[in-house]
Amino acid sequence: MSKVKVCMVIAVSLLVCACSGGNKQEGFRRGVYLTHPTQVSGDVVKSYPGIIEAAHEINLGFKTAGQISRIHVKEGDYVRRGQLLATLDDADYRLAVEASQVRYDQLADETQRTEQLFKAKSVSTNDYEKASAGLKQLGVQLRADKNKLAYTRLYAPTDGYVQSVNFSPAEMVDAGTSVFRIMDVSRFEVAADIPVDEYLRRKDFVRFCCRAVDDVRYMPMRLLSLTPKADGNQLYRLRLAFETEPDRTLTAGMNVEVRVDIAGAQGGLAYSLPFSAVFQKEGKACVWVLRSDSTVERRIVTIDKTVTDGHILVIGGLTGNERIVRSGVGALTEGEKVRVIERPSETNVGGLL
Repeated sequence: MSKVKVCMVIAVSLLVCACSGGNKQEGFRRGVYLTHPTQVSGDVVKSYPGIIEAAHEINLGFKTAGQISRIHVKEGDYVRRGQLLATLDDADYRLAVEASQVRYDQLADETQRTEQLFKAKSVSTNDYEKASAGLKQLGVQLRADKNKLAYTRLYAPTDGYVQSVNFSPAEMVDAGTSVFRIMDVSRFEVAADIPVDEYLRRKDFVRFCCRAVDDVRYMPMRLLSLTPKADGNQLYRLRLAFETEPDRTLTAGMNVEVRVDIAGAQGGLAYSLPFSAVFQKEGKACVWVLRSDSTVERRIVTIDKTVTDGHILVIGGLTGNERIVRSGVGALTEGEKVRVIERPSETNVGGLL
């Protein structure tokens, strides 16, 4: 009988220990602080360093060969469209024009007499047509010689600056050889390099602008091109044009700040959260959302990589009405029951009152 009593005492003891241990485990809840999503505009503004470039540079050369007789400009000069830049020795070309002109005038007289004889039916139709064709052919040659004479003078095709002068007077040049390089300043462009994250969101680009580094005014821009191939640094070249006439103080090679407005998700709405509320799980950004039964639920969200004043921009996955765990997110598990710690009043430091 004593053995039975001992067994009963042991069983009751184990039962009490088990019950007391279970109650202790069931009563434990982690304390968490909460935060609420703050609605902000989903448009993200990105800034990049850029540089002003001329629309293009032009290599200029004569359309005919010859010896340079005079160069009228020097490197760094500003030239206007139609301004004379250089001339070739045109003595031989003038002689060619004079010779062609003499032959043309002579044949024109002969053709005129042949025409009178043809009307009088003194020459055949074939002879008259040969004389007319010969006159036309010589007229073409005369025009070609006049064109070659005109090609001995080289004019600026646009407004710009002379970047380089490659020859000197008395040097021989072939047709098409580059004598000048002109920087066209009739239109400026702005070039900037953007990373792959922004390139993948290129369809969401809504606005472009730029400003000089020492200026506070932004000038509106429009997209010209976005290179689809990255360079060695995984950057993509963005080219912009000015919507209006750029400031006169802007010059090619000047550094500028380029701003790109990128539209956010959910109709342009997004939410700001403390950086500590977001964590990574299996390569995805997540937050803990507190449910009505005091348990937490892991929610996958879409974030923008911009962090401002300790807050991160969430552009997808939230409605704005959630209660989100702000700190200690790394220790929580799915469905765990938690205890909300209310933030003490600013006038009741330490919760003593």
